[in-house]
Amino acid sequence: MSTPKDLRYSEEHEWVKTEGEKVRIGITAFAQSELGDIVFVELPEVGDEVTASEPFGSVESVKTVSELYAPVSGKVVEVNEELADSPEFVNESPYEKAWMIVIEPADAGEVDKLMTAEQYDEMINEG
Repeated sequence: MSTPKDLRYSEEHEWVKTEGEKVRIGITAFAQSELGDIVFVELPEVGDEVTASEPFGSVESVKTVSELYAPVSGKVVEVNEELADSPEFVNESPYEKAWMIVIEPADAGEVDKLMTAEQYDEMINEG
């Protein structure tokens, strides 16, 4: 399972892709593999504020319900509505189809504090 090098990662297994002034957020391939088959995704509404390290939604698998933690603070400007009907995208395509939210970060510097792909790989391989 390869970790995309162009993304940043949180300790809670969310990935962040910088897209100009915005960031796209999802969960990592490692996280979805640990959770098992995803059957439901709960996400915030456009316009909601999210706070770094605080829950912004949840994913439900056949095994458990797991909180999603915001890797950075900001305002939700887009939500992946497709996940409501197709939660399996989280398992099938965690970095492409299964992005969860796009936010306008309150502080773009927060992204730089997240882990690189190498640091994230090191963390999950120690576990």
